[in-house]
Parts: sequence; structure tokens; C-alpha cells
Amino acid sequence: MPKRDGKKKDKNEVVVLGKTTSFTGILKFETTLRIQGVFRGTIEAGGDLIVDKEAVVEADHITVGSLTVFGSISGTVHAVNKVDMMSGAKVQGDVSAAHLRIADGVLFEGKCKMTNIEKDIEIFHRPTEEIKADLQRTNVRM
Repeated sequence: MPKRDGKKKDKNEVVVLGKTTSFTGILKFETTLRIQGVFRGTIEAGGDLIVDKEAVVEADHITVGSLTVFGSISGTVHAVNKVDMMSGAKVQGDVSAAHLRIADGVLFEGKCKMTNIEKDIEIFHRPTEEIKADLQRTNVRM
């Protein structure tokens, strides 16, 4: 691996496992990884993962910042931020994320769990004066 000479990591940097790549093991990364080939194993990453249309990922678990799926994934997925399942994707396994988007034409088999959801604010069954007082405390003006 090339040395970075103390430079900051480029957030736009993308590492690619190409179409002819087949990898088995544990993947750990902090930038963005695009899989175009076949991966089997475990993914534990702070970065984002993109699974291209022809790619196949078979993992016991996947932990990433965000996940975008065009291809096929099987395994438990946890994304800190979001999961986007794009048209034509096949996802088998439970998914947990703060945000989830499933496009038309996705084959999804599993359970969804939304994480980091803030407590809903109930405004329809509270007296108006109580709502105004709460808003004034948080410096929001009506």
C-alpha cells in the first residue's frame, strides 16, 4: 500500500475491487469501496460501500457508514447513515440504518430496523400554550 505522507484522507477517494476480483476474508476501510466482483466474508468499515450491478456480496455481517446496492447482497447489514437499494438489487438479510430507500424493482427479503430516530414531537394533542412555551424555551419563534 502506498504511503500517504501524513496527508489527510480524501473523502472522495474510491477503492475498487474490479469485475474479475474474487475476495474472501475481512474487509476494513475508511474511504469508499466499490465492489464490482465477488466478495465473501465480513465487512467492518467506517467508510461507504457501493455494490455494483453484477457484483455479489455474501457476508455474515456488513457494518458501514452508508451502503448503495445495485447488485446482490446476502447477510446482515448495519449502516450508520443510510442504505439505498437501487432498481434491480437483490438483498437477503436484515437491515438496520438511520435512513432506508428501496426503489421499484428491488428484491428484498429480510427485516428493517430504523436507528437514530429522534423522538416524535406530538403537537396535535397538546394545548397551544404548552407548545408555545416549549418553542420559546428552544428559541424558536412562531
